[in-house]
Amino acid sequence: MTATITLGHLAEFLGATLRGPADKEITGLATLQEAGPGQVSFLANPQYRKFLATSHAAAVLLKPADAEGYAGDALLIADPYLAYARISHLFDPKPKAAAGIHPTAIVAQDAVVDPSASVGPYVVIESGARIAAGVTLGAHCFIGARSVIGEGGWLAPRVTLYHDVRIGQRVVIQSGAVLGGEGFGFANEKGVWQKIAQIGGVTIGDDVEIGVNTAIDRGAMDDTRIGNGVKLDNQIQIAHNVQVGDHTAMAACVGISGSAKIGKHCMLAGGVGLVGHIEICDGVFITGMTMVTRSITEPGSYSSGTAMQPAAEWRKSAARIRHLDDMSRRLQQLEKIVEGVTSGGKASSDG
Repeated sequence: MTATITLGHLAEFLGATLRGPADKEITGLATLQEAGPGQVSFLANPQYRKFLATSHAAAVLLKPADAEGYAGDALLIADPYLAYARISHLFDPKPKAAAGIHPTAIVAQDAVVDPSASVGPYVVIESGARIAAGVTLGAHCFIGARSVIGEGGWLAPRVTLYHDVRIGQRVVIQSGAVLGGEGFGFANEKGVWQKIAQIGGVTIGDDVEIGVNTAIDRGAMDDTRIGNGVKLDNQIQIAHNVQVGDHTAMAACVGISGSAKIGKHCMLAGGVGLVGHIEICDGVFITGMTMVTRSITEPGSYSSGTAMQPAAEWRKSAARIRHLDDMSRRLQQLEKIVEGVTSGGKASSDG
């Protein structure tokens, strides 16, 4: 964050058209409802336009069309939400860790740690691991043998990387995430489960973000692979040998079964589940709580399940669902009867 941020500085930073005094000082960001005289807000969702006229914000990020009739100061830009995302980093209060290795950290003699990296209290770095320039490892992180973290990576406290996990550049991993845990693989021998060694690793691309308590299992033979720019929310389970294409995003509590392959630029809403060994093509959006049981080969939006309704109505619908099979058989019988009557009528008419 710079010492003083002004509207003029923000306009230049964003390439926005400024409507208002360039020297007005800005102290932070807030919603339209909560913003004070020193804070910038934004209008991206039309539902919140009702708060624009009464907002006390120092300035508002607006589309030019939305600025018509608004008397306050504004930064006019095509995508206010994206602009808000960009300037949010100017006001981020997250502490910056100092370079160096904390005296309580345990670092193997043959591990390589760049001098500009920050290794926090009680971090463990095992043999053969490599930590690149500008990496931050929060307290109690565990970096397994031969694992690699690329430049600019940021790991919050208590992140666990098992052995042979390879992470690209500028990757953010939140607390409690576990990468490289053993995949769920067993062979059944006369009712007894025999464990299969998981000898693959995990490969993470550049600019990936991984949320709190998310788990990415290592591959059974080949690596589990997460592409560049992928964004994973909290409490997601990605099983062994899954492949996720570049710039795909998943909301909380998604579950991906083993060897599923997900394309690029997909979006999976909260609670989506995928069975194993299926493929999802590029550009697919899957709505919340959908259960995907077969491959998707065409881009578009997909859903399953039933939407919320009053409990009494839902019970009636559920009762009808139980009778669908019987209703289908009866309908087929009626169709055959109608077809027979129609065919008989035509024969009689022709005669």
